[in-house]
Amino acid sequence: MTSILVSACLLGQKVRYDGAAKTLPDDRLADWDRKGWLHPICPELLGGLPVPRLPAEIEPGHDGASVLSGQGRILDLHGGDVTGAFLMGAKIAVAKAQKHRCTYALLTEASPSCGTDVIYSGHHDGVRRVGMGVVTAALIQAGVQVFSSDRIDELAVVIGA
Repeated sequence: MTSILVSACLLGQKVRYDGAAKTLPDDRLADWDRKGWLHPICPELLGGLPVPRLPAEIEPGHDGASVLSGQGRILDLHGGDVTGAFLMGAKIAVAKAQKHRCTYALLTEASPSCGTDVIYSGHHDGVRRVGMGVVTAALIQAGVQVFSSDRIDELAVVIGA
């Protein structure tokens, strides 16, 4: 059976830092959910952060992989270090992927947790840069194939749906 870890905000859950969702309007998600393929997560909530919460970004010069290795940090808008919560969320996300035998993940682009190709600059200025989030890096290390919400068509081809 196909199992896909999916960002809860893409399914309409209001779990983002600002209390909003980032619903992905695609009928395939509803179909995959009906089939029992989807396993939603919000790594920030899994790591103990509230909704709403201050926006957070990976500091400049780093990405999810360097945060996992202890070299980078994730800082909120006021400079508070929230790295521990993001690392805990990543650890739990990987455990959930393993529990449900998820070989794929569909995650929200640009998030410090779930960004797959793009994350924010680390300056809280709205500028994006190439990089991946902490959960994406952890899932890839665990052997999960990760797709951004922008690449749902590619995921559909890979799973044959």
